[in-house]
This record gives sequence, structure tokens and C-alpha cells, in this order.
Amino acid sequence: MVFVIDDDPLVRESIVDLVGSAHLPVLAFGSTAEFMACARPPVPACLILDVELPGLNGIDFQSELRSTGVELPIVFVTGHGDIPMSVKAMKAGALEFLTKPFRGPDLIQVVMQALEKDRDSIQRRSAMLDLRTRLESLTPRERQVLTLVVRGLLNKQIAGELGTTELTVKAHRGKVMRKMRAASLADLVRMAERLQESTGESSSSTKVQ
Repeated sequence: MVFVIDDDPLVRESIVDLVGSAHLPVLAFGSTAEFMACARPPVPACLILDVELPGLNGIDFQSELRSTGVELPIVFVTGHGDIPMSVKAMKAGALEFLTKPFRGPDLIQVVMQALEKDRDSIQRRSAMLDLRTRLESLTPRERQVLTLVVRGLLNKQIAGELGTTELTVKAHRGKVMRKMRAASLADLVRMAERLQESTGESSSSTKVQ
């Protein structure tokens, strides 16, 4: 799905026709408020956003979207762009900054890139959600065992840390492997690293809690 926000009806219609010619579904809006009021389907999408808009301009709207958790690749279009403005937009995560009049093929190319980027992001978020669901299925004790396992401790050492028996640790470890669907210890470690990266916790903390 390609979303378009431009307050100029002629420009808006032109972009809609151009995107439609590439056989892509497109929805157009005359303001940011109209866009925010629209129910957006959970499919790969991107936003073609005019910089000069009444009220909240495109650059500020980009920041507002990020603050509200809306993650969409943005392609800016403007008739009054300058280098500082484009640099600010790109640093904030915009995929491209096109100056009107732009070539149709250039816009379609960057839109395709934006949709592919969002498709990848959706897949990564889905995979991380699945991983977190597996983690949440662990009991508190199993999480403790997981943390010590990925630190490289042996069953005997883990038993000493937790004040339990090696046999008990082995049983917990087996449950951790099954619940996390880890094919090997290396696989389990990679999962823990991904969970750590997603939370930004330090390596010295209990990474997977």
C-alpha cells in the first residue's frame, strides 16, 4: 500500500495516477490529519509525503510519526527543498528526498525500494514477537538457567549458582531448549543475543529477563 499526503489536488492526483500505473494500491490524503484518521491495513507500505503542508509540515510530521510508533518508510517530495532540509529528513530516516518536478520512474523506483524495506521490517518484527513469546513461556527458574547457559556455564556450575542439583539443571535446560525451539546451544545463544539487542540491555545484566 502506498500512501500519499499532498495538499495540492493536482499533484496528489498525478502521484496517484503514477503509482497506480505501476499496479500498486494507493490512498491519497490532503492533510496529515486525514492520514492519521485512516485505518491502515497491516501490509507492507510506504508514505509519499509533501514537505510544505498547512499546519504541521512534512519534516515535523515525520518526527510525530516516529514518536507515536508509526514505522513507515517515507519518500519526501517538495517544490521548495534545500540541502539542510533534505539532510535533516534523511538523518531522521527518510528513504529519499525528491524535488518537484521529479521523473516518474525515479519515484516508482524509490517506492519499490521503500515497500521492500517495510516488508523486511515487518518480517523482522514478526520474528522478534515470536521469539519474545517463546521467552515468556519460560518459568522464572528456566529464565535463570537460560541466562547462565548463554554465559557459557556448565550444568555443574549452574547448579552451584542456583543452589540446586546438576540433574535438576539438566531438566530445566532441556525444557528451555524445547520451549525456545533451539536446535543447538549456538542457536540458543543467537536467540539470547537478538533479545538483548532488541532491548538494549548491557551484556552484564540478565539479558533475557
